[in-house]
Amino acid sequence: MRCSKLSSFIVMDIVRDALKYDDCIHFEIGQPDLPPSPKVKKALHVAIDNDRFSYTESLGLYELREKIAKSYKINYGVIVDPKQIFLTPGTSGAFLIAYFLTLNHSSKLGLSDPSYPCYKNFAHVLDIQPAFMNIGNDDNYELHVEDLKSQNLDALQISSPSNPIGNIYNRDNLKSLVEYCDKNNIAFISDELYHGLTYDKEASSALEFSKNAYVINGFSKFYCVPGNRLGWVIVPKHKLKEAEMIAQNFFISAPTLSQYGALEAFDDEYQETVKQEFKKRRDFLYEELSQIFMIPLKPEGAFYIWADVSKYSDDSFEFARELLENIHVASTPGVDFGKNETNKYIRFAYTRNIEHMGEGIKRLREYLIR
Repeated sequence: MRCSKLSSFIVMDIVRDALKYDDCIHFEIGQPDLPPSPKVKKALHVAIDNDRFSYTESLGLYELREKIAKSYKINYGVIVDPKQIFLTPGTSGAFLIAYFLTLNHSSKLGLSDPSYPCYKNFAHVLDIQPAFMNIGNDDNYELHVEDLKSQNLDALQISSPSNPIGNIYNRDNLKSLVEYCDKNNIAFISDELYHGLTYDKEASSALEFSKNAYVINGFSKFYCVPGNRLGWVIVPKHKLKEAEMIAQNFFISAPTLSQYGALEAFDDEYQETVKQEFKKRRDFLYEELSQIFMIPLKPEGAFYIWADVSKYSDDSFEFARELLENIHVASTPGVDFGKNETNKYIRFAYTRNIEHMGEGIKRLREYLIR
């Protein structure tokens, strides 16, 4: 059965067990603790007062899709027709649309190892074959064209900035990958959910290099509304009708109140404060964790640090469990993200304030450095 191939998130067991401890320090979940722009909260109240409880069209509010399209013009110099943008229940809905449009039964989807675990789980649900390719510090945790040539792929999925590493794909390498996929009839799916949360260099969009790319983004991370469950996928123009039929059948429409709130999410001044706050947290946690673990790459985006814990353990799950039980510090075992030496790593999320993280660092030092 397809579901028998699914793997649960070990981190969710960590999250559940962490609730036992009132003094738990949380590094485990990629959920920003910052509120959204006050304009978003005001827009939600206005929508409620005006009884905005009905369905929208399956593509979503046209006004919101116009604003998303405008953001691509401003940020990447790319022209996107609002008709190409489909608003979805979180990015999970966006992935399902992209996979249904590009892959069939037994098709091969190229993924990096490590990578976000939902990719492979969606593939299994749809009877798609995930094809994993190892990435590491020697190549900035990026896939390259040479990695693809022996794989016979039908689609390639990348994320930049990535979860769990936090690396950003080099612009020239991203361009080469997109162009290779176009030339070889391989669908290119780009998870760009952490765009905006970039610190030392900017992230490029796959749409800068091809109008055929499938680009996924959403409001959960940079815009700080994970519980509103609102994402989007941009699809090529020749796939519009098919994408609309998929959206209609999968979820009718994305959450209406969330869409009205997101109309005010593109608050540049506020979003800059969000970015700078996460940069401060990145700098703090990287400096502190580097004195305890080996950190192969300083994160360039997102809000995660990928820490090599092999100095202390070769079983990241048991090590994460040990830290939780003994010092009430919650983290994510690397084995959630694949099999490529992930037993040696745990992921720390810097989604809580520096004071909170500082207490976690204190406990880690006292427990591990004797």
